Amino acid sequence: MKDVRGVIFDLFHTLTARDTEWSKHPPTYDMLGVDARAWDRVLIESSRWRLVGEERDPYTIFRRLVDQVDASIADDKVRSVLARRTQRFRDCFDNIPAANVEALRGLRAAGFKLALLSNADVMDIEAYGGSALSGLFDVEIFSCDAGCAKPEPEIFHACLEALGLPAAQCVFAGDGGSDELQGAKAVGLRTVFVSGVIEEQWPERIAARRAVADHHVRWVPEMLPLLGVAWQDALTHT
Repeated sequence: MKDVRGVIFDLFHTLTARDTEWSKHPPTYDMLGVDARAWDRVLIESSRWRLVGEERDPYTIFRRLVDQVDASIADDKVRSVLARRTQRFRDCFDNIPAANVEALRGLRAAGFKLALLSNADVMDIEAYGGSALSGLFDVEIFSCDAGCAKPEPEIFHACLEALGLPAAQCVFAGDGGSDELQGAKAVGLRTVFVSGVIEEQWPERIAARRAVADHHVRWVPEMLPLLGVAWQDALTHT
């Protein structure tokens, strides 16, 4: 990829580990005892309000999400699962794959400007500041602070403006959730589909997302050769 000066990364399921490696606490849908796909639909398709920060109280957010799947779940269970879910996300940020951190450092050392662009509510990113990722980006944009969310063009434009680069000189890398690859391409970004994390839980989604993207890798470090950076060069800067 010639003329690329900036790389914009999705966070969850792109830079994070596989879901089964996040924590000793199971996924939220298992703790609640609800269908995984029903929970995923609520998170992705019908809760823009939380992603854009319209609600910022953790309990209120979580109770409202649960009610969209199964309003009969008792409040004491909701509070218990919320506490465990909060710890699960803290564990997730404590277990960011070292190879991803090394790749980001290598890209920065090679002169690329880096951005993090994530759809997330305030609960999701509560522990981000203590993670190995914090401080590795020139720009960090979370939808709950931006007031807009992927795939909306406004959030991509805000990211590009903060980076100080045109879309033609940037590439977006993500797992493709929330139609982010389509959104990125619509504003002129080249795209890299990162499939390694979702292949564990959502393998049926890979073919369609691969068809949308300009490039496909399984893991973030595999992007370095696409950008003309040798992996060994990245390791020398960790």
